Amino acid sequence: MAGGLDWSRPRYQPWRAPGEAIAAQVTGGTPLHGALNAAGAGPVRFVPPDALPAGAAYEQYIHASGCCPVRPGLHDFFNGLCWLRFPEAKRALNRLQAQEIARAGIGPRRGPVRDAITVFDENGALLSAPPALWEALEQRQWRRLFVDLRPLWSEARLLVFGHALLEQLAVPRKPLTAHVWRAQCAMDSEATADAWLAGRLTAETLAAKPFTPLPVLGVPGWWPGNENFSFYDDSLVFRPARRAEPRTTTAPADPAGP
Repeated sequence: MAGGLDWSRPRYQPWRAPGEAIAAQVTGGTPLHGALNAAGAGPVRFVPPDALPAGAAYEQYIHASGCCPVRPGLHDFFNGLCWLRFPEAKRALNRLQAQEIARAGIGPRRGPVRDAITVFDENGALLSAPPALWEALEQRQWRRLFVDLRPLWSEARLLVFGHALLEQLAVPRKPLTAHVWRAQCAMDSEATADAWLAGRLTAETLAAKPFTPLPVLGVPGWWPGNENFSFYDDSLVFRPARRAEPRTTTAPADPAGP
């Protein structure tokens, strides 16, 4: 499962200590939920996937029972690690999910709050970086961000939060994109970042989607290919900023489909 991960890569360094230990237990025959529980006390107890009652909403079940079902595989392996390393932020996201489900039920559309929760929980990251890097990122000035300002990345720290993104980074693809939140806190420990993030996870803030897309394999040191500056000439990955669309005084027709 996780035994083949290259834990020396910068993307996995923050997860190395607990990740390697849990992966070793699973390789030795311990079920994933047991290995996660043995890693230390967390805000939830990990249980086998069949503990989820038939027809129950996954997020509501976690919120009501304090138990998190986990399936074998990298996806739930990294989700479990996130619960252990970001307990307050994960608990806040789960609480908001449960509140939204209780308010609106389960339907074909999640709504803006649940959509934003899912985006960040699956593909989110925290980035602490000098202002010049943030300005270039927000304006999608990719060559300036990754080439002209490359030395400034030594002052930045990118910490992946989304468990789906951590899973996908096991077999990296150039288009992989994180939805990054500007971290305005000390990033020297996950506990500090966790407390800062948890304090900002509200329905109102998430509905505004305070994230910026970042193609993570463009980050210096994250992929050998980006040492060649032509790596960033791929416009299908490093897309320019969209032009602002002109405002209209007439209401648009309802869009078809989801």
